[in-house]
Amino acid sequence: MKDLTRKVLSETDREAISAAVAEAEKQTVGEIVPMVVSTSYHYPMADVIGGAALALPAALLLTPLIGGWFWIGPWNLWLFLGLFSLIFPAALLIVRHTLALKRMFISSHEIEEEVEEAAVISFFKNGVFRTRDETGVLIFISLFERRVWVLADRGINRKVSQDRWDAIVGGIVAGIREKRAVEAVCKAVADVGELLAEHFPIRDDDQDELTNLIVED
Repeated sequence: MKDLTRKVLSETDREAISAAVAEAEKQTVGEIVPMVVSTSYHYPMADVIGGAALALPAALLLTPLIGGWFWIGPWNLWLFLGLFSLIFPAALLIVRHTLALKRMFISSHEIEEEVEEAAVISFFKNGVFRTRDETGVLIFISLFERRVWVLADRGINRKVSQDRWDAIVGGIVAGIREKRAVEAVCKAVADVGELLAEHFPIRDDDQDELTNLIVED
């Protein structure tokens, strides 16, 4: 999973997003910070459950076959346990490194919780809440989960309704699924810039307080 950001975002892509942020911030005192991470959590239990789900039927199929070859009986329990213990580590590794398969063993509820927690931690860790006018916005994009959270500081939340953020999130999620993530993120940044400009227009003393893009493997 650590390579997801490298696969999705080339250096050119990263420069395009940073440029989109710089352009959007020309019209507002707001600070827009897109953050792209490979995953919000490693989900170790998904590896275990998925590995067991693959190893169990494989062991059940092989037990009567191998037991018949060696005349120890088609349903020898010790043979079954031995086969399961041999197959399970390989199956666990397959699940761990096959992302589409791993997602099948993670509930939507767990994904939502982990992405939300990671987004909130990142909001404070990266100082998005420390801007002069309380106008920082974090666009948190977690690639493995295909989830997006937009967190705005309290100065913005007093004036912008949740449905406006939901529309922006929906556009990014659709872009990730359609393999046009960079285009979708740049569009979202422009939309956030226009939204902030309505309530927090640019001033002569405006300063660029936060980085334009954060990417974490």
